[in-house]
Amino acid sequence: MSTEAGRRALESAGVKAEELDLIIVATCTPDTLVPNTACLVQSELGAVNAVAFDISAACSGFVFALNLVDAYMQAGVHKTALIIGAETLSRIVDWSDRSTCVLFADGAGAAVVRAAERGVIASTQGSDGTRGGAIYVKNRENYNPFVPEQKPMDYLYMDGGEVFKFAVKKVPETINTLLKKENTDAEDIKYFILHQANVRIIESVAKRLGIDMNRFPVNLSRYGNTSSASIPILLDELNRENKLQNEDLLVFAGFGAGLNWGSILVKWNCRKS
Repeated sequence: MSTEAGRRALESAGVKAEELDLIIVATCTPDTLVPNTACLVQSELGAVNAVAFDISAACSGFVFALNLVDAYMQAGVHKTALIIGAETLSRIVDWSDRSTCVLFADGAGAAVVRAAERGVIASTQGSDGTRGGAIYVKNRENYNPFVPEQKPMDYLYMDGGEVFKFAVKKVPETINTLLKKENTDAEDIKYFILHQANVRIIESVAKRLGIDMNRFPVNLSRYGNTSSASIPILLDELNRENKLQNEDLLVFAGFGAGLNWGSILVKWNCRKS
């Protein structure tokens, strides 16, 4: 999925794989612990000039990766990057637990990002590890001659009520902070592209911000919660449906396990092939 999403993004952007100098895959459900998924994507795409690595920030992964790419580009380290959000959440949910398995899904989305004078305008990020128990999946237990009993891997656990309360409070806060940073009015934003976790969360965020829900695009009913993949999937749909115009101001906001959250204000400038 990561490779296919990356290939489609390159095609849409009119960029060759050889032009990439950076690939970041945001995922918490990789096929392999080593090598990382980004290196596998680099190989399959033939992106011979790209350094490749993964980041794990769950549902905030794409936003965190974009913020990292912006920092690299501001420092002059990289000029052309491929950011992919990809998850296979079906492998970590308990299919007998209807409180979680019906919510999560598999998917991948990608975006090509090039250094420019004006693109990412401002960003905010935050973490609260003291609340990490609200969403977690344990890794394989330690297994060595001193710990002989191997336990099976656990499934994803989520305290839905705790996550809901966190999201409806923190997401409006981070968006307001973001807009105040640049003295930008919410009315100037074309779309608020949020992580697709729960329609009620998105509706609550829109209500708290005092913004019409029609500026919060939603595709959750078609794909479910795809964690780090949800924002790039939705962004790609909007782009391919010609709903984005150059100079549009967009806000991306991710939130989830960690607990992590972040938002980014960008000026859209798409050069299609």
